[in-house]
Amino acid sequence: MEASVIVGAVIVLLVVLVVLSAVRIVPQARARNVERLGRFQRTLQPGLNVVIPFIDRVHPAIDLREQVVSFQPQPVITEDNLVVEIDTVLYFQVTDPRAAFYEIASYLQAVEQLTVTTLRNVVGSMDLERTLTSRDTINSQLRGVLDDATGKWGLRVNRVEIKAIDPPRTIKDAMEKQMRAERDKRAAILSAEGQRQSQILTAEGDKQAAVLRAEGQRAAEILKAEGQSRAIDQVFEAVHRNDPDPKLLAYQYLQMLPQLAQGPGNTFWVIPSEVTSALQGVSRAFTEALPKVPATVPATADDDAARAADDANRAAEAAAEAAADAETAGRAGTPG
Repeated sequence: MEASVIVGAVIVLLVVLVVLSAVRIVPQARARNVERLGRFQRTLQPGLNVVIPFIDRVHPAIDLREQVVSFQPQPVITEDNLVVEIDTVLYFQVTDPRAAFYEIASYLQAVEQLTVTTLRNVVGSMDLERTLTSRDTINSQLRGVLDDATGKWGLRVNRVEIKAIDPPRTIKDAMEKQMRAERDKRAAILSAEGQRQSQILTAEGDKQAAVLRAEGQRAAEILKAEGQSRAIDQVFEAVHRNDPDPKLLAYQYLQMLPQLAQGPGNTFWVIPSEVTSALQGVSRAFTEALPKVPATVPATADDDAARAADDANRAAEAAAEAAADAETAGRAGTPG
């Protein structure tokens, strides 16, 4: 009885173990390859799967999600023989679990080595400046080569990104000096352009101001000339309308002679011949304008002659004084 119980318990335990080994639960986005008697049988899909115990061999699960792998910086020689350290990031996904398991021993190591070699081939055909400014070109070329090469491994390369490009320290210093020089150059150019623009604007302003001043001065001169013309016309009309005596004109002419001699540019002054006529006119004016004093004593012919001589002498003295004044004014206007 006890032996049968033990045998039954062993049988139940074996059945449980067989059932457990026959049932495989695969998580979502995972896949497991099954070999039957050493040969690939099928790929288990996510969910509950049944296999033959002790005949089917189930391999570890393969992740079907997109994976991100960051590789260590690799030294790469550019076309101008400079060594740079390039750090890459690879985004890939397993599309065929069977090929990823049977076509390549370690697809991660294979992808890493293929990335390094392809990167050296691509960067080796570029100089340093182009390498630093052509990341998109390098990424697209890397992705194309890796996608073609890894297709038979059951992989799909989605993206390849260059995370960092580190040139040597000496090259960094030279690049910093070059960038600093370029910034200084741009600053100097901008400053010169600003000064040039400022000078141009200033010159334009001065030009417009000069034009406006000239126009204002011209308008003022025109108005002044018009005023003088009108004044002369009015004086001329007044003179002709009042019909002045030639004696008055002669006297005015004598008054203007000293003013003519006082000009700052007069170094030589010539008394015109009309002065004699003016003096004669003044003499006659004074002679005719002398007051006639009533005589207290009956006048005789000799007294009349004496008075006439005195009047003539005084008129001559007045004319001589006027001529002397005119000559003195002329000498004052002439430099010694």
